[in-house]
Amino acid sequence: MKILMATMGLDIGGAETHIVELTRELARQGHDVLVASNGGVYVPEIEAAGVRHLSVPMNRRSPGPMLKSLVLLRKIIKTEKPDVVHAHARIPAFLCGILKKTMDFPLVTTAHWVFDTGGMLGKLTNWGDRTVAVSEDIREYLVDNYGLARDKIFLTINGIDTRKFSPDISGDRVRRELGIPEGAPVVSHVSRLDESRALAAAALIEIAPRLAERTPGVVILIAGGGDRQEELTTRAGEVNLKLGYKCVIMAGPRTDVNEICAAGDVFVGVSRAALEAMAVGRPVVIAGNEGYMGLFDEDKLETGIEGNFCCRGCPELERRTLLDDVSWALELGPEEKTRLSGYGRDVVLKYYSVERMAKDAMNAYRAAIPPKNIVLSGYYGFNNAGDEAILKSLCRCVKDIDGTAVLTVLSKDPKRTRSICDCEAIPRFSPVRLWRTLKKCDLLISGGGSLLQDSTSTRSLIYYANILGLAQRFGKKTCLYANGIGPVSHRGNRKLVKKRVERADGVTLRDPDSLRELREMGVMREDIAVTADPVFTTPEPDMARTREILRKLGVRGDYITVSVRPYKGEPGYFEKFAAVLDGLAQRERVEIVFVPMQPKRDEPVSWQVRDAMRSPAHILTGDYPPEELMGLIGASRMVLSMRLHALIFAARMATPALGFVYDPKVDSYLAMLRQPAAGRAGQIDVDACVAAAGVILERRDEMVEKLRVTRDDLAGKALENNEMLRRLLRDGSGKDNENETC
Repeated sequence: MKILMATMGLDIGGAETHIVELTRELARQGHDVLVASNGGVYVPEIEAAGVRHLSVPMNRRSPGPMLKSLVLLRKIIKTEKPDVVHAHARIPAFLCGILKKTMDFPLVTTAHWVFDTGGMLGKLTNWGDRTVAVSEDIREYLVDNYGLARDKIFLTINGIDTRKFSPDISGDRVRRELGIPEGAPVVSHVSRLDESRALAAAALIEIAPRLAERTPGVVILIAGGGDRQEELTTRAGEVNLKLGYKCVIMAGPRTDVNEICAAGDVFVGVSRAALEAMAVGRPVVIAGNEGYMGLFDEDKLETGIEGNFCCRGCPELERRTLLDDVSWALELGPEEKTRLSGYGRDVVLKYYSVERMAKDAMNAYRAAIPPKNIVLSGYYGFNNAGDEAILKSLCRCVKDIDGTAVLTVLSKDPKRTRSICDCEAIPRFSPVRLWRTLKKCDLLISGGGSLLQDSTSTRSLIYYANILGLAQRFGKKTCLYANGIGPVSHRGNRKLVKKRVERADGVTLRDPDSLRELREMGVMREDIAVTADPVFTTPEPDMARTREILRKLGVRGDYITVSVRPYKGEPGYFEKFAAVLDGLAQRERVEIVFVPMQPKRDEPVSWQVRDAMRSPAHILTGDYPPEELMGLIGASRMVLSMRLHALIFAARMATPALGFVYDPKVDSYLAMLRQPAAGRAGQIDVDACVAAAGVILERRDEMVEKLRVTRDDLAGKALENNEMLRRLLRDGSGKDNENETC
């Protein structure tokens, strides 16, 4: 996905660190992430992770900066076209909510804290299409105070990058930089030092003199900036003057929080900072503005998780209790300190991984994005195994790319198509339903097979071309997916095909001859990719099922699969084909198994050929899914076929084949697969065909190895079809551009 994060700024703070870690993890997973904010100390860190930062002054409520931010955000969203906008904090969410009314983009917001709902502040809050809450109590707050639907709120955690925050991290560099004496006991604290966050820092400064009495030479290291930083720095200076040494060190805003945590022997704080210290392996005293939990151990886990380690609902922070707990933590023996440290890190690993945080965000994004409506057009619903295999591969591909997509197939037999593909299907010749379906779709895929050709009929070509044309007229994205083009003979048909292909948003072709045909029509676009048939991405068939089918057919030994189709050729065609099969059966001692690829049309022809044979043969009758036919072909010694997709199934299974050419596309495909042709179907030379098949069987092992290499190469090319769809579904363009990631 392409994700725009909108937030106030990227200075020190729990919410800011949450955003930084989420952004880095999403980028690591391959998403294209950009952040709009007023900037801050974390900008170099996200840019180092490959995330672009765009400066937008969303850190102030005054009209001037907010108006400027509104203009900048509109420009960013219009230019970048993100799949989803994720707003953090009230001002960014409010501004994005205004823009959403006219720009209509998916908006997700995150509630990192509870907000004041008094006066106009409640009206300044926008929660978008979906909301992410960082704890259960915040989710309940949103339901109770804003009336948000519980099922539209996604619960997440403050995910911690446990590679960055690790017991292996050393605090020595920080200690040396800040002049902390070697061996001095250190209490560390990280927080934004604003009025709503600085209570623990103020309390630590206040108890410093008494803590120094109990633990001589103790150092309190406080990192963070905010509106109370100056005041607290002054108070720290007074304490240091009184004690006669630098007991309280105010380090200011820092991005090396992992090293700050590692520099301490004990950590005091809340929320994300406390979890980061736990990940580093330090005992942690949970204390903050909203309450006090004390030294974290097993009996505090449930309370910590419920309140996101923010102490909501806990007793107020008391200085005396804080002093006692910090003193106790500093005096822990090695064994108990190791136990607490290990338990804290285990909690982070189990409940607070950054991977889970990214997964939660992605779930919210997918829920916020309206599902895309995709229409599939092709020779579907005719019970043709080749085209059904294409359809299944195409449906699987789309679902892998976008699991929420709604697929609608234009089918001759919608009921059958629904049963085999688990998707919607409508009658392909229903004008009203076609109109409505294409009107509301996001993408039309003209998928697989030789759809744009007039060798069988002009009527078929016009149908598929007009489906493309209607979708293009409605302004919908269209693509040709692994199409075979041609032959197209009639001048008007060539003009029509040229027009439709040039207006498509993406084009992939299954063979080089199809590209040659388009070039001869005058189609010069450079982004057309020659890939391969989607069938090459089909999973391996269940060979146990193959053995069961063979047993029922009565096949006992080695066999050859045969695929024939109706053909208006020379007289005696069936007898010649039968003679070829008889010759092979006798010479090679193999059984013959007819595998009809389109039963309604191929079964009668198979019976005609078998009746003309002297040798016994088996005919597969009934309705079998493509993967089972593929299994039968894969288990055979070789394939003799007039059907193109029987040859493609054979190549997918690395089974040698001999093709009978009834159409130029068969010749073209055999050449690409480096498989021999037996000549034209209407000019069968029986002796030559038997001899050619015999050579194949003699060299079978060698041919299988070569076919495996070819198959794997074509499988890789077939995946390029999916990359085109990925681009189309992501940003509306099937064409590459230099800023794209797939």
